Amino acid sequence: MKEILRRALTGAVYIILLLSAVFLSSDAFDFLFMAFGLACLYEYKRLVALKGYYIFVAYLALWWVFIYLVKDQRIINILMLITIIVDIALLLYLFSKKDRFFNKLQKFLIGLFYIGGGCIFLTMIPYKNDAFAKLLIMGIFILIWVNDSFAYLVGKSMGRTKLFPSVSPKKTIEGTFGGFIFALGAAYVMGTQEQIITPWQWMVLATVIVIMGSLGDLVESKFKRSAGVKDSGAILPGHGGMLDRLDSLVFAAPFAYLTLNIFSYVS
Repeated sequence: MKEILRRALTGAVYIILLLSAVFLSSDAFDFLFMAFGLACLYEYKRLVALKGYYIFVAYLALWWVFIYLVKDQRIINILMLITIIVDIALLLYLFSKKDRFFNKLQKFLIGLFYIGGGCIFLTMIPYKNDAFAKLLIMGIFILIWVNDSFAYLVGKSMGRTKLFPSVSPKKTIEGTFGGFIFALGAAYVMGTQEQIITPWQWMVLATVIVIMGSLGDLVESKFKRSAGVKDSGAILPGHGGMLDRLDSLVFAAPFAYLTLNIFSYVS
C-alpha cells in the first residue's frame, strides 16, 4: 500500500509539472523537455558507462540550434532521418540474441540522437507556423498514458503469454494488445472532440506511437538488463528514473513527427 501511494504521489507531481509547463507557455514546455533530456542523458551515460560530459554540451548545442535557429524543413528532415536510423539500429540491437558492447563513439552517437534527437522532436511536435498547439501534444501524452495504464491493467488481469521474456519478463502480449485497443479508442474520442487532425489521423498517430513507444520501452529494458540494473535511476520515487518514464515518448517522437509531416500538419 505504501509503494502504491508513493507511485501515485510521484505520478501526480509529474503530471502536474507537465500540464503546468504545457499551459503556462511554449517556452516553459521547451525548457522542461530540455531539462528532461539532460536527466535522461545522465541516466543513459550510467547505463552504458559512457565517461565524460561532452555529450551534454553536444545535446544542448543541438537542441538550441534546432529549437531556436533552424527553420529550414530540409535540415530538420536530415536530423529526423539520422534519429530514425539510430532508432532502427537500436531495434536491431534489441532483437539480436547477444548483448552488444558499443564503443565510445557509438555510445555517444546513440545517446545524442536516440535521446537528444527524441527530445528535440518531442519539443517540435506542437509547433505549426510558430503557433503552439497545446492540445496536440497533450493528446500524445494522453495516448501514452492510456496505453501504459491499460497495458498494465489488462496484462495484470488477463496476461498469459510473455511478449519478450528475455528482455522484459513482466510484459505480456495480452497486455500490449489491450493497451493498444484502449489507445485507439482514446484517439478516436480526441479526434471527434478536438479536430486538430481528423479522427482517423488520430488513430493512425496512436498506432505509430503505441508500436514505436512499446519498442522503445523494450530497447531501454535491454540497456538496463545489459547494465544489470532494475531502473535507469531513482529521481522519481516508485517509478525509477526519468528515462524509465520517458523511454516510450523519446523513442516514438521522431516517428510521430514524421507521421504528422505526412499529414501535412507539421511544417
